[in-house]
This record gives sequence, structure tokens and C-alpha cells, in this order.
Amino acid sequence: MIPATRVLPRVASLLAPLVLAGPAIADLDEVRFGVPPWPGVTVKSEVAAQLMEAMGYATRQRDLAVSVILEGLTRGDLEVYLGGWYPVQVDMIEPLVADSKVEKLVSNIQGASSGLVVPQYVYEAGVTSVADLDAHRDRFEGEIQGIEAGTGINTAILAAIDEDIAGLGDWDLSESSTAAMLAEAERKMADGEWVTFVGWEPHWMNVSFDLAYLEDAEGAGIADIESTVWTVVPDSLKRSDPQLHRFLSQYVVDIQDQNAWVHGYSYEDRPADEVASEWIGENLDTVADWLEGVEARDGTPAIAAVRAAYE
Repeated sequence: MIPATRVLPRVASLLAPLVLAGPAIADLDEVRFGVPPWPGVTVKSEVAAQLMEAMGYATRQRDLAVSVILEGLTRGDLEVYLGGWYPVQVDMIEPLVADSKVEKLVSNIQGASSGLVVPQYVYEAGVTSVADLDAHRDRFEGEIQGIEAGTGINTAILAAIDEDIAGLGDWDLSESSTAAMLAEAERKMADGEWVTFVGWEPHWMNVSFDLAYLEDAEGAGIADIESTVWTVVPDSLKRSDPQLHRFLSQYVVDIQDQNAWVHGYSYEDRPADEVASEWIGENLDTVADWLEGVEARDGTPAIAAVRAAYE
């Protein structure tokens, strides 16, 4: 699911004092992650947690709404949030940065894309932009497959239809769950039919399907949308644990790796800890880059501790 489009449950905010009860741990024997219900952040957090455990930390991952996670970071109840999706969360995070309550540490995923996609065979037939869709309206049956009603991308598509941008005025948006949208798109692609739907990465769809992302047209804001995902930590982390801070500042994930993680976790339905452990064992050179100059809690090189655990 696109983080930008999640509607956070109000009850989570009401339960925050209970969920995050307990004093903050000052010496970081335990590192606490705030994890929203998004597959990419789930596995990304698990990979980081397993590396930290090899370095001698205890870790805990808490499934929470974004608003609760940010509050926890400011109160010292959490140490790590790996899902700061920009530009959507700008208004939530930037005021906390300005008040020196949190640090926007590093862009851990760069060049994330979202917007309308088509199968590669449709792209190769000449549909490379939103501007090309209406010329082939009959092939698409005048329909765009969307995700859940009320989400940001659906709202933008409906606005483009209302304003007749790029000739979409007589098109329809089919709103449904993400799972239903992908099932319908997969059915159409299996039959070689033409279809356009909402896509994004990181996501398993980019591994399972041969897709192409369309260019936007007339500033519609429904394709070629670039996003960045930030690591957000308490502003005090660099002072309280410079080694952990350094590791997190170097923990930048290749988007293709995260696509594969989400594919294993969401599409293949494998446990996140299994996906993470297998990937770490097979990619220790990448892990070594993340841990360059970082020491484990016992003062030894962190990468040595990880190699000992995974080789």
C-alpha cells in the first residue's frame, strides 16, 4: 500500500499512552522501532533490527500509526522510524525537525515512484504518457483501475477526469482495494488485455509484473510522482549513541532490494524475519557498506559481529 494514502485510525492516537507506556531507556540497550502497517517498512525495519542484534543491541518493533510513532520519537519512547514518506508527511515531520525534536537523518529509499502504470506490451505499443491514453480509450474500455476510495492518488485521478485533463473527461475510475485492483490487473495482463492502474515502488508488483510507469501530462499529478523515504530519529540520538546513529545514517536501501523484500514478504507470504535473515546472509558486501566505521557494543567492528552471525 502507498504510505501516502493510508488513513490513520483515530483509535491508535487514543491508545498511544497505553501502547508507549514506560520510561525511556537512556543507554539504548534496547532499540525501539515504530513500524506502520506497510510491507516495505516492515521488512526494512526487520533487516536493521537483525543487524543491530548482531551488534549487541536488543530490539523491539512496535506496530503503530504514523502519528503515534512521531509522538513516540519526540517523547523518547522510540528510537527509529524508517518510513518518513515525503512529500506526503512533510507537514507532520518538518515542524518537529524545526523544533529540534527529531532528526531527518538520511533518505533510506531514493527515487521511489508512483502513479499510473501500464503493462510493458502496452508501453511498447506507444502508450508512454497519460497524454497517450485517450487515443486508445476503447482498448482500455475507458477505465482506470484505482485503489481505496479517498486516497490521494484516487483524488488526483478524479480531479483529472472532472477537469478533462488529457482527454480523460469521459473516463471512469474503478475504486477498490489494492488487492482487488492488482488481481484485476493481473487477470487482464494474463489475457493480454490493455489496462492502466495505480502502481508504486517499492512493491512486489514491480517484481511479479513487467510494468512501465507513464509520464504525466498537463500537470495532472497522476503519474511520474517521485517520493523519498526518510529515516527519522530523536534529535538526541547522535549524542546518546554515535555508533547507532552512524549505522542508521549509512543505511540506504537500493529500491530493487526493497522490491524483492516486499515480494518475499507480501506476495510469497514469508515471515519478515526469514526474508531479512536470508537477504543479509546473501548480501554481506552491501551490509559492510552500511556498517563502515561502525562499532558493535563491545567495541569490535560491527561488520565482524554480523559476519560471525551470518556466515
